[in-house]
Amino acid sequence: MAKKSKKQQPGGTPATVALTSAGVDFTVHAYDHDPGHPSYGEEAAEAMGVSPDRVFKTLVADVDGTLTVAVVPVAGSLDLKALASAVGGKKAAMADPTLAERTTGYVRGGISPLGQRKKLPTVLDTSATTHPTICVSAGRRGLEVELAPKDLAHLTTATMAPIARTTSPSGV
Repeated sequence: MAKKSKKQQPGGTPATVALTSAGVDFTVHAYDHDPGHPSYGEEAAEAMGVSPDRVFKTLVADVDGTLTVAVVPVAGSLDLKALASAVGGKKAAMADPTLAERTTGYVRGGISPLGQRKKLPTVLDTSATTHPTICVSAGRRGLEVELAPKDLAHLTTATMAPIARTTSPSGV
């Protein structure tokens, strides 16, 4: 069962520290992460009892040699061509996971768009604006933060663009 709290306890993640410092209203959802679950995002949605179209995954891609963050619903997948176009690039590919971890300061499955070690260009899928709040990783597996999409876009200086492809209801 997910636990909720309005304020992060001492020893928060860089993401929750950034949110607190900015004075943004947010809710932390903690759950027991199952290392055997095939999808971090789907696991989060299930554990929190939240629709997968409101839980967003943070992906790191290489767009023409520049690491770029894409934030898309776990119910969909990233359209790499749309991401490249959104940032004025020509070609995008998923970044090397080790490089993504080293650059953001987070581990795979826990990469947050907030509080990253190095600020990267960020694109938030426009579907986020159809919800009053969305959930993104709070900086570690088993920890999500819920906030208004406009606050996420503001804090990450994100470009809003349609970068997600929808998948079948099973997520495949």
